[in-house]
Amino acid sequence: MGNLHLLLIAAVAILAATAALPANAAVADIVTPAFFNGIKNQAPNSCAGKNFYTREAFLQAANAYPNFGNRESKREIAAFFAHVSHETGGNVEIKDLCYTEEIERGTYCDSSAVANPCAPGRQYYGRGPLQLSWNYNYGECGKANGFDGLRNPDIVAKDPVVTWKSALWFWSTSVRPTERKGFGETIHKINGMECNHGNTDEVEDRVRYYREYCKQLGVSPGNNIRC
Repeated sequence: MGNLHLLLIAAVAILAATAALPANAAVADIVTPAFFNGIKNQAPNSCAGKNFYTREAFLQAANAYPNFGNRESKREIAAFFAHVSHETGGNVEIKDLCYTEEIERGTYCDSSAVANPCAPGRQYYGRGPLQLSWNYNYGECGKANGFDGLRNPDIVAKDPVVTWKSALWFWSTSVRPTERKGFGETIHKINGMECNHGNTDEVEDRVRYYREYCKQLGVSPGNNIRC
């Protein structure tokens, strides 16, 4: 009975330890400190995002999106961070994870979005790793993640966990459903203007990042990588 009791205690301990693991523990194994810092360290110290964007905050946010990275995980993570790198930097002078807010700011208020009306004096320009924009996105993102995106859009550029949740929310709701069609389709979903207006330099920048991250993670980039 003594040995059986000890075995039961051990089994309970194993189950408890397993339950304590984050739902997307595999993401942490892929987005290693070396991988994340290899992106972040490209940004000069003068960048607002240099100390704002952290791996710890990313992993905490990813726990709220357990489906992220569980399907063709390495390829999806490479695609996600390719867009993050481009959206927060993406040129020769200013590198990845630099910007927390869009440079050319506007109100970005769509008055037809009656379910997410613009709050007086608020602007819904791009913020965060994927530059969340427009009142309807801020409103729905806030509802999904427990913050008031319409009256407090600035939180996306001020709270390090919320900022990653905003990117993962947009990815999960708008981009991920088409990710299996190839990286090119994710470009179209994030910024279709680059595809429709032949902005080949912007497209090629995203593709360059994607190929590099696929290489680092040891996965093929697949087909249809351009839009």
